[in-house]
Amino acid sequence: MEIQVLGPLSAEVNGGSIVPTARKPRQILALLALYPGRVMPVPTLMEEIWGTALPQSALTTLQTYILQLRRRLGTAMGPGGPDGAKDVLVTRHGGYLLQIPPESVDVHAYESLVARGHSDFEQGDDESAAALLRAALALWQGPALVDVRAGPILEIEILRLEESRLGTVERRIDADLRLGRHTELLAELTELIARHPQHEGLHAQAMLALYRSGRQATALDVYRRLRGRLIEDLGVEPSPQLQRLHQAMLTVDPALDVQAGPKRGSTFDRYAV
Repeated sequence: MEIQVLGPLSAEVNGGSIVPTARKPRQILALLALYPGRVMPVPTLMEEIWGTALPQSALTTLQTYILQLRRRLGTAMGPGGPDGAKDVLVTRHGGYLLQIPPESVDVHAYESLVARGHSDFEQGDDESAAALLRAALALWQGPALVDVRAGPILEIEILRLEESRLGTVERRIDADLRLGRHTELLAELTELIARHPQHEGLHAQAMLALYRSGRQATALDVYRRLRGRLIEDLGVEPSPQLQRLHQAMLTVDPALDVQAGPKRGSTFDRYAV
């Protein structure tokens, strides 16, 4: 079985899709797929499907959805599939699980690449870190589970994945900046700060990329516009880190140059103290 959740939900067995068209069975499959080999308790599945307003027939209906999923799985498995499906979509005391290897789900490959990329980044191997993190991000085919109507449990899982994705993008850009790829990053960072207008880390990266590309005035304008939004929307000043980066640009601090830049740490955290 091969499952993808980093984009539209996809689950294939022998090249055939087992993803149901009905909303609630899709939710169940998506939630089980996020934790292969782990029991998903019945109350958690019920909360995902119905929230706190459980119908009297909730348990029976859930069992029906599980049977529907097993039927689709068995059909895709071919001869002997109906019996084999019970060994894949397994009933355990208090819940259900997908008995498949973690590597069957794209999240596993993504998180493995991210972990390796972060490790190389912390060790100062920026070429490897950038390549690994770029490979991890290439596994995404759109917003996580974009075609699944999420309930309260999946909403949390999707938020976690999207936050991880953004953090991975930010760390990959840090590696690219340490490699002197500031000019190549300008278009990407312009789009990112437009989509995340209050994200200080991305704005710090955009400022540094612009500054190193000979566009000091534009870099300072990015700070000015961010500061205006933070004051107007939240009533706060930019963080001390961002204020120190701004001051360094005003004084043309040589430490901002690529050659003098740190070999460890992020663009934002270098001004933490």
